Amino acid sequence: MYPFPENQEKPGRTNGNGPTGAYLALTDLIRLRFGARELKLNRQRKTFSLLVGPHQTRFRGRGIEFEEVRAYQAGDDIRSIDWRVTARSGKPHTKLFREERERPVLLLVDQGLSMFFGSRTCFKSVMAAHIASLLAWAAFQQNDRVGGLVFNASSHSEVRPKRSARNVLQLLNAITTFNLLLNREMVEPDRGINRGLEELHRITRPGSNIFLISDFHGFNDQGRENLFQLSRHNDITAFLVFDPLEKELPPPGTYSFTDGRNRFRIFTGSRSLRTDFQNAYTKRHDRLKGAFDRMGIPLIPVSTVEKPLYFLRDLFRAK
Repeated sequence: MYPFPENQEKPGRTNGNGPTGAYLALTDLIRLRFGARELKLNRQRKTFSLLVGPHQTRFRGRGIEFEEVRAYQAGDDIRSIDWRVTARSGKPHTKLFREERERPVLLLVDQGLSMFFGSRTCFKSVMAAHIASLLAWAAFQQNDRVGGLVFNASSHSEVRPKRSARNVLQLLNAITTFNLLLNREMVEPDRGINRGLEELHRITRPGSNIFLISDFHGFNDQGRENLFQLSRHNDITAFLVFDPLEKELPPPGTYSFTDGRNRFRIFTGSRSLRTDFQNAYTKRHDRLKGAFDRMGIPLIPVSTVEKPLYFLRDLFRAK
């Protein structure tokens, strides 16, 4: 069910530091580059290592590249010994590596039908776009190459990682374009997250830093397999976007809802209805979190009533 208040038909605007409305304005996403300066993505490892409990996170830091082979010296790591050169020369040799100066940052942004929902401040699709924009600007300002993939149930748009403001703008424009395609008449079942992960797996190079931003509606075994393959060679953080109404019914009373074509009335005063509703959300969330935990991927819930800049700034703060 999708509530559509009359004041949410037009593109939203940021209210303070939080988005509002059902649709995006590209200028708002561009304006977020100033607030993104407060985000320190290099604190990602320290912060998110606490979010997966006993499961080991897969954050690897920046990658390394082979530089040269030289004679072994006392104190060198024996795991870096080049056994082929050692056997050929008769003397121990070790490999030297240098740290990469940058690594790609990829954002997977869901703009599917299930994201076109909101009961308060903004729709989930709008919140996802603002989170993606802040992360993209923060990564660019820290000299990382930025790219991503935006998708819905039927199509996607990919932006290959580059270190340029133009590339960030191209990604934000793709997000805005997909957002403005969302409408009441869309009835196609939305399992785009699985296709999105498949396409992301196709374009991702090992050593990337990946951010997934979705409600993960329709996430299935196909998506789980692609996510597992991605997690083997990349750092992944997932943001689970939700609306408060998905988690808990409003206070007891009679409410009117619409799916864009028909209107329905529902009474929320039933105790059993309220309990079943909350249990269904908790069961889905726990199942999703369990799947991500087993892959060492932090799953971070973020509500549509949050102010994304403040939320991310607190999240990346050193603990």
